[in-house]
Amino acid sequence: MGDFLNGTELLFLSPVGIGVFVGGLVGGLVFGAIPGLNALTLAAVLLPFTAWIPAEYAIMLYGVIYVAGVYGGAITAILFNIPGSVENAPTAFDGYPMTRRGEPSKAIGYAVTCSAVGGTLSAILMMLATEPVADFAISTFGPIEITALIFFGLTVVAGVGSRSLAKGWLSLGLGLMLGTIGGDPVAATPRYTFGTLYLTGGIGFIPLILGLFAVSEVFIQGQRMVRGTYKSPELSVSYPSFAEFWSMKWAVARSTVIGWFSGILPGVGATLAAFLSYNEAVRWSKTPEKFGTGVPEGVVAPETANNAATGAAMIPLLALGLPGGALTAMMIGVFNLHDMEVGPLIMVEAPELVWILFASMFWASLAILVLGMVEAKGIVHLLRIPFSMLAPGILVFSTIGAYALRGNIFDVYIMFVAGVAGYFLRRSDYSVPAIVMGVILGQIGENSMSQALTILDYSFLGFFSEPVSAVFCTLGLLTILWGVVRRARQFFSH
Repeated sequence: MGDFLNGTELLFLSPVGIGVFVGGLVGGLVFGAIPGLNALTLAAVLLPFTAWIPAEYAIMLYGVIYVAGVYGGAITAILFNIPGSVENAPTAFDGYPMTRRGEPSKAIGYAVTCSAVGGTLSAILMMLATEPVADFAISTFGPIEITALIFFGLTVVAGVGSRSLAKGWLSLGLGLMLGTIGGDPVAATPRYTFGTLYLTGGIGFIPLILGLFAVSEVFIQGQRMVRGTYKSPELSVSYPSFAEFWSMKWAVARSTVIGWFSGILPGVGATLAAFLSYNEAVRWSKTPEKFGTGVPEGVVAPETANNAATGAAMIPLLALGLPGGALTAMMIGVFNLHDMEVGPLIMVEAPELVWILFASMFWASLAILVLGMVEAKGIVHLLRIPFSMLAPGILVFSTIGAYALRGNIFDVYIMFVAGVAGYFLRRSDYSVPAIVMGVILGQIGENSMSQALTILDYSFLGFFSEPVSAVFCTLGLLTILWGVVRRARQFFSH
């Protein structure tokens, strides 16, 4: 407790500390809400300048940007179907339908509150259990276990976003196929590049998401305007009541646990946390068919989990020097710029820096709650803009976001192709969420599977020889079987 208070004192008793904290918070929220220009972009731009400020403020800045950036992407996902970053994509699945139904403030209210709860709980657990939990996670979860975990997640994905089980699996298969474009994870051999260097690095997540969500939505709403069936969403600024929040308590608890353990796994982080948490919300729901139509739990689950992953990601970073993602890898660079090396000795050599990082992430999570409440009441007024004026703005900002990520005009082409494809897929009741999750989880899973099969001497039965992976593989197979049985019952009941 004393160390936490000392970290808080260093944070708030200096005008410079307060300025850096507020700047990181606002910067993370703003950049997190701009498609393509996420918090990672801001962190990359600021990295060289951190060498010129005291170490404690540099470390604090990145902790605050990390927390704020993960939440910031939820705003555009909810209001305009444009996820600010990959980990906010599941939020759009139900957040945007809530906006179309006239409940934008309620959706943002759920996102704000649950982001704050998930981040705060994660920060507390981070302070209590950094070293022992890191040792347990690293010793338990290797490539075999991560592959099995992703397999389980993919089996749930097929039932999301489509009334047809066959179309759900076809959508997932399409996503997995798109994820194989680019270099092979083992030999780096080009696959499905069609002789062009533009596809060597694969299809970028952000252009694909912008196309499937934002551009296709512009096409769909534009068609409705032409046909005279377009309806502007009714503007409501009602905030969720305490009773509504309390009804989500089990979803918050489950998503916090999922986010926490996903964040501990190096290289996985908030993205896997958000998708797995959404999958589990669907799996445990009594009405899974309603997900994708504006179910509040579809917002609560991913936003709790991806923020819970932020504190957990600090555990392998500080205890073992293993980053959980690109932004936490940059934090290693911040430590190195100030002649420090993360790892087991960091708690002994620079405990004050570690605790100011802990304190900054804790207070940033709480600050999001306050700022988010104000934001929820004001930002929804953007919906008053007529769609005929809003649509060109969405296309312009989406184009900028797609291009800015890698400075590659081909990403803009990918975005518009994905937009046209998304338009026809959504009209035909194929599952856009399953496609996106197939691409993202498929790429993570392929890297893990290639390592796992090497360990298992290319025997798939070996996944059942390890206790943790055997549990996840069995659950995945049971999920497939239950999906078939449930759809068969529905078919014969009609």
